[in-house]
Amino acid sequence: MNSYRHLFSLVLLFAVGCASSKMSKVSQFSDQQSQMILSGTAEDPMRVFKITDRSDSLLLRTPSVSVEVDTSDAVFMHFVDRLYATVTDSMSLGVGIAAPQVGILKDIIWVQRLDKEDLPFEVYFNPEITFYSEQKQDCREGCLSIPNRRDTTKTRAYRIEVEYDKIDQKHYKESVEGFTAVIFQHEIDHLDGILYLDHLEQEVKDAE
Repeated sequence: MNSYRHLFSLVLLFAVGCASSKMSKVSQFSDQQSQMILSGTAEDPMRVFKITDRSDSLLLRTPSVSVEVDTSDAVFMHFVDRLYATVTDSMSLGVGIAAPQVGILKDIIWVQRLDKEDLPFEVYFNPEITFYSEQKQDCREGCLSIPNRRDTTKTRAYRIEVEYDKIDQKHYKESVEGFTAVIFQHEIDHLDGILYLDHLEQEVKDAE
């Protein structure tokens, strides 16, 4: 009888230990973020936050945080898909999008690689620009979060060097030029709570 109780205790201890191990993994998304992400299918675009809404604008001005590339995380993978669905949605048709633009403060962007054959969209995690060329370029910019407006910026670097993680969980570095470099600069700005309008304001100040 004592040996049976001992065996039962060991089994119970093992079961509790496994449950505790599973529960100890803290989600990288808050409950509110998870609810937003899981509110639609992987093919459903998410609502794009606009600066014309006060609460949206406050979030767009908030820096995001790094993300763990975890392909076993169903919420993470679902969000990557929904962010892609948003930037390619017929109502958006952007060439790039950052996670804060749909209310999720994580360092994730999608960029259309206009410098590659077939112009593919690619997703980047924790991107960081490590070099800006002194050569600048004029660029006509718009933003999904700034409705009905386009402006020409003059301070975007023609060439940048950027580092990022990809879905294969590897870290990469590359040099990007031309308009694709502008897309990277624009989307990474979003991760820092910066809008392209800020560059226009700075240009005006510099000209004074």
